[in-house]
Amino acid sequence: MEAAAVLGVALALAVASTQDASPADSPVPASTPVQLTPAQLFAFADAARDAGDFTAAETAYRALAGDPDIELRSEARFRLALMLADRMGRVRDAAVELRRILDGRPDAARVRLELARMDAMLGRLGAAEREIRAAQATGQLPPDVERAVRFYAAALAAAKPLGGSLELALAPDSNINRATRADTLGTIIGDFTLSEDAKARSGLGLAARAQAYARLPLGPRVRLLARLSGSGDFYRESAFDDYALGLQVGPEFVSGADRITLSAGPTWRWYGQQAFSRGWGGSAVLVHPLGKRTQLRAETAISRLDNQRNDLQDATVYAAALGLDRAFSASFGGGVQLRASRTAARDAGWSDWTGAASAYLFREIGRTTLVLDGSYARLTADARLFLYPEKRVDRRLSAGLSGTFRAVQWQGFAPFVRLRVERNRSTVGIHEYSRRAAELGVTSAF
Repeated sequence: MEAAAVLGVALALAVASTQDASPADSPVPASTPVQLTPAQLFAFADAARDAGDFTAAETAYRALAGDPDIELRSEARFRLALMLADRMGRVRDAAVELRRILDGRPDAARVRLELARMDAMLGRLGAAEREIRAAQATGQLPPDVERAVRFYAAALAAAKPLGGSLELALAPDSNINRATRADTLGTIIGDFTLSEDAKARSGLGLAARAQAYARLPLGPRVRLLARLSGSGDFYRESAFDDYALGLQVGPEFVSGADRITLSAGPTWRWYGQQAFSRGWGGSAVLVHPLGKRTQLRAETAISRLDNQRNDLQDATVYAAALGLDRAFSASFGGGVQLRASRTAARDAGWSDWTGAASAYLFREIGRTTLVLDGSYARLTADARLFLYPEKRVDRRLSAGLSGTFRAVQWQGFAPFVRLRVERNRSTVGIHEYSRRAAELGVTSAF
């Protein structure tokens, strides 16, 4: 069937919902199909939108969005997205439509700017900043759009006051307890035979991640940010369940293009359905743009941890991180991060210094986003624990590949697959392990 015929069928349904005349008063019988050109259907949709008949306008725009001509369907989705967001309050649905345009036209800078605006309205400031960098990376912004870029960058703090996200996945894992595969452990008094629970165990679990936040205005450039986050891995053998909960509250300042967030709050962790640790800490985060395509992120944090299983592991933890994110093009980007931390525990054997470096690359291919990441970390303990012949020194390598598939979406959720390999080499045998894991689930796309 030709595109005009398809559009005509859809328009017949839309027109029927807006006509007040009876069939007898109509010069065209009700059963006669109405066939319009795309230009005529655009005019009808725009008129219905301006008249406040959003149902008819949406039907017409969606009919046009099925046209085989990419220019026509992109324009239809763009007009539909603006109507959904600005006139109907359906910001999440608008973001989905804009993302569909970018799947076929990743260099559409104006579309990316509108998607950045939607992300900001949804409270996803990091995603909004990424879209702005991607738009600027196209190198095709005319002066009026450059002004829009500056406007959106300055307005990112005007975020959605309430929001959240949810992620659920099946998680097969070759080493759910990150334990050694060795049968014995070398000590200063001989080799100990390890029990089955102390060795690597594989399993299929349920991984869950959730977050809720609220932003309350305190002034023109200051907001109070409260964030509640939780994560967990759950298995049939509950002895390996691992879940945590955290609450952070503090002010968020906007100064020019910079954003500074100060926060503090408690954290709790449970392992094997029993309390493992609790803590209290705070952090300071600075986000600063470096040119049009690059963003700097600096973070410092301090926390006090109370280990519920071993008082000798009670510690104060200091951490600092510095990262760069860059958009190489509208659909390709990446970043690097350096991180250092100091764990000052009650016992020197549990105290350590840790340094880490990580990097990632992302690529949008049609309606799929691929992310490749890798990291290296080195941990050095202050002293040898009495039982072990050497002090602990770990060298951990990790790599991952993930894909989010937006071609299949429901209520803003999209399926994803993540694969990860991890190898930790240690001078203390019980800490040496390898691991292969995957997650197959759904994540909130916007």
